[in-house]
This record gives sequence, structure tokens and C-alpha cells, in this order.
Amino acid sequence: MKFPLFIAGRYLFARKSHNVINIISAISAAGMAIGTAALIIILSVYNGFDGLVRNSMNTLDPDYLICAREGKVFKIEDHKEAFDKLYEIEEISSICTLLEESVFVNYDNRQAAVRAMGVDAVFEEETRLRDHIRSGQFRLHRGDIPEVCVGAGLAHKLGLNPRFVTPLEIYYPSRTRKPSMANPLNTLNYAKVYPTGTFSVNNDIDQQYIVLPIEKMRELLEYESEVSAVQVRLGFWAENQNIEKKISQIVGEDFIVKDRYRQNENLYKMMKYEKISIWLILVFIIIIIAFNIFGSLSMLIIEKKNDIRTLQFLGMPQRSVRNIFVLEGWLISLLGLGVGLLIGIGFALLQQQFGFIKMPGAFMVSAYPIVIQGMDILVTALSVAVVGYFIAWLPSRASL
Repeated sequence: MKFPLFIAGRYLFARKSHNVINIISAISAAGMAIGTAALIIILSVYNGFDGLVRNSMNTLDPDYLICAREGKVFKIEDHKEAFDKLYEIEEISSICTLLEESVFVNYDNRQAAVRAMGVDAVFEEETRLRDHIRSGQFRLHRGDIPEVCVGAGLAHKLGLNPRFVTPLEIYYPSRTRKPSMANPLNTLNYAKVYPTGTFSVNNDIDQQYIVLPIEKMRELLEYESEVSAVQVRLGFWAENQNIEKKISQIVGEDFIVKDRYRQNENLYKMMKYEKISIWLILVFIIIIIAFNIFGSLSMLIIEKKNDIRTLQFLGMPQRSVRNIFVLEGWLISLLGLGVGLLIGIGFALLQQQFGFIKMPGAFMVSAYPIVIQGMDILVTALSVAVVGYFIAWLPSRASL
């Protein structure tokens, strides 16, 4: 294998009798370098946006969410002993309750169907929504008066401004009163709350969520002490090992414990499939670029017919002769791979450090986010190497 590799290396840098072979080989190496760099850069940018999405979801999503296995709501009092034991887990920093439901809102004669999240005092005290306030402030009580915070997209749709004194009216069908054709409004429960701030987390949350005190939600939904879920947040010191199993054992089979992945399983699956799709598209482009190697090798084999005949007369096996040209084509692709990795990683590091390519419009970050992952580099290198070897093998197999 060393002798074919030696000859392939000589052919790679030797001057050919036909300059077009050198030109096609250079174009092939440059194409592989550009394709490799594009893979690294685009996957790293995708990782950056993926991280932004995950961080934004973490604003409302706790480390673990405890929901009833059956039914929409449950009472903590019916399982008080189990939930009290949760505080014995050292890694848990806070536990809060929420009551969530779809409701209808009206603001200054503009209406929308939204998701209302009623939260308790612990959530109000420790929430990360304060870091995402666009206007006003995060506050759900003014003395005994309940208030509400609204997603920025929903606020724009309703024309809502926290500086205005117009209240937000919330409606929900009564669970106890029978429908009346004579007076349909009599079957709707009604609550009036004043907006204090708007928040921006991500597009889905911004367009549909409002946050208000849980006691006002219970009054609207005609509940006494029911909750729809219990949020569990871990301390920064927690290692997050087997905690889900501990919580599940404590609360029992009547409840489902969801980690962050299971809370948004469809979203995370979609993001994973999107990344795979991006990788497949770029690899397909690299395959197209690599066919330049096919052309240059086919021409090189024709040019080196005399050398091939001489090597065969000297006793070199046909397989070794074929390996010379396979390795020649592979070296072209590996040269492009090496240069592409340097360009891609270098560009990603510069963007990560200086952010010289800015995001258009108003976004949560000013520059394109970028995160380099070792697995992406490894998969890219293997993909380009395999494609390069396969394309180099084709003309050698067909012509020799």
C-alpha cells in the first residue's frame, strides 16, 4: 500500500502534460473545501439557533413538570404527603403550581383566543420571565388587585400597552351553569385584569400566552384549589442524575413526570430532523462537486496509460495499479477536506468571538449565533472522506 500511495502523491503534485487535468483537480479540491466549510458553518449556525430556542423554552418550562395521568386537574391536598416529600430531595430548589387553560380575551374591542397560565407566588417570585420583559414590568399583584403580563406578539395583535389603563377582559364558559339561548352571556365567567408588562420569549409563546395569578384563574374556571401541573426547578448545583426517577417514585403512578425533552417532545424531534435534513442536502451538494474528481481521474488514467503498462510489466498487480488512482482521487478530496475544516472552524470561531455578521431586523441577538460541536466536525470529516473515496473508486474500477 505504501508504494501506490507514494506514486499517488507524486501524481497529485506533478505537472501533467495536459494543464486541464491540473485545473480540474484544483477545482475539485476547492469545491470539496467549500462544501466542507459550508457544512461546518451551517451546522454550527443551526446549533446556535437551536441553543436559543432551548434557552427560550427554559424560561417557562421547568426542569420537571408533574401532571395527572388522568384528567386535566388535581388537588395537591389529596396527595399532600407525597408532594411534601419532594422537598426532601436536595437538588430541588423550588416547587410551584400552575393552572393553565385556553380562554377568550377582549381588549378595547379586539378579541383573541389565548392560553392563560395562572401561577402561584413562588413562580411570581422566581420566574425568569423578568429577564424577557419588553415593556412595563413583571408584576401580578398590586396589593390585593390581580394583574396580568401578556406575550409581546399577542399584545401587538390586541393593541395592548401596559401604560394604558384599559383592562384585559377574560372569558371562559361556566362549568356549572346551563347554556341559555335567551342570554348566552350568562353562561360565561368573566374576569377583569390590568396589564403590567409584555414579555418576549419566542414566537409561539409571545403569540398566545398570558400570565396571571392562580387564584384569579381558579375564580374564572370555578375551581377551589385545583392545579393543572406542578413545576419543579433544580438548583444550579444539581447534577440532574436519577432525579426524575426519585420524583416518580415519590408521587406514584397517578402522575406523569416530564423532563424538558418530554415537555416539548415534538419540537425537539422536529429540530433534530431539520438538522439531519440540512446535513443530507449539503452532503448531496458535496457529492455533485466530487464528480469533478471523477472527470480528472478519468483523464489522468488516459494520460498515464504508458506508466500503467510499465508498472504491469514490472509485475505490479492490477489491484495495486488501481489503488494508485483511487488514492490519487482520495488525496484530492482529503486535501479539500483539510482546507475546508480549517476555513469552516476558523470562520465559526471568528463569528463566535466577534459576531461580525449581524442579524437582520429586531431579534433577540444582534449577530448570528454559532456553536461548534465536535460531533459535527467528526461527522462532516467522515462524510466528505467517504464521498471522496467512493467517487475516486468509480473511474478506477471502470477503466482499469
